[in-house]
Parts: sequence; structure tokens; C-alpha cells
Amino acid sequence: MKKTLYLVRHAQAEDRAPMFKDFDRELTGRGVMDAARMGRHLAQQEMIVNRIVTSSAVRSYQTVKVMAEQLHFDVDAIECWDNLYDGGPQAYLKAVNTTPEDCQLLMLCGHNPDISYFAEYLTRSDVGSMEKGSVAIFEFEDLNWAEVSGKTGTFVRYESPKQFRDKI
Repeated sequence: MKKTLYLVRHAQAEDRAPMFKDFDRELTGRGVMDAARMGRHLAQQEMIVNRIVTSSAVRSYQTVKVMAEQLHFDVDAIECWDNLYDGGPQAYLKAVNTTPEDCQLLMLCGHNPDISYFAEYLTRSDVGSMEKGSVAIFEFEDLNWAEVSGKTGTFVRYESPKQFRDKI
């Protein structure tokens, strides 16, 4: 059975300021709109997300919260993982590998450079540096989530909010 993974880089956030911790930075208005556009775009594809795991950093949670609302996903079911904030690609792999088998579509949200490194690790495709608010989509044929590792996925596509700013 096919499993699908959506990797989301958080949308545009406030600039770093000395009086705020990086962890607490919030989305800008543009970041909120980009997350809504991407969520609406994904909803139009009639995708059904079974699980959302995000970094517990404010900007990541806000990104998936907005997207989840567009996807009619229960916001209270979003899982926040501290280790997805600066935990390296291994933290993303752990989130994937511990996903229950009844989940067919998993969405993970986090930060660069880790999420971009993880995207390339899955397939060795040249995904490059993921833009803020972008989504990279991967499929895994005949694998359990626990079996996902390097080069086991198929890169499906990459979408950026820039594609939708004038359309939606």
C-alpha cells in the first residue's frame, strides 16, 4: 500500500530581534496568507491528511494550523515535537518511523536546513533549499512507515506559495 509524506517548511516569519527568542517568532501577514493559499490548494486536490506533526516553534505550528483549517483537519490533533526544532534530519526520520500504520498521508512541518536535508535524504533527488511555506511531496510503495529511510521514497513534486499568490 502506498504512503504519502508532505514535508512543509514553515511560512514567512518575523525577522529575528534581540528581545525575542528565535523559537517564539510568529508568522507575518504574508506568511499566514501563504499558508492559507497552500492549504487551500492542497484541499482542492481532495487530499485527506491522517496525521500532522510539527516543530513546536510558534511559526511552524501557526503554519500547519492555518493549513489544517483549510484541509478540515482537527487542529487539536496536531502533534508538536520539540526535537523538530534544530534536531537534525534524524528527528524528521523518527517522526516518520513512529507513524502508525493506519496513517496513509503524513504531513511534517519544520525548518531549514534540516527539512531540506531530510527531503533529499529520502530520495537523493535534488530538492534544493525549500522556500518558506513550500511543500515537497514523497511517496513510498509497499513500505511500512518504520521502514522508511534513505533512498526509499519517490519524489512526486514540489510546490511553493509563489505559484499561487496571484491565483487564489
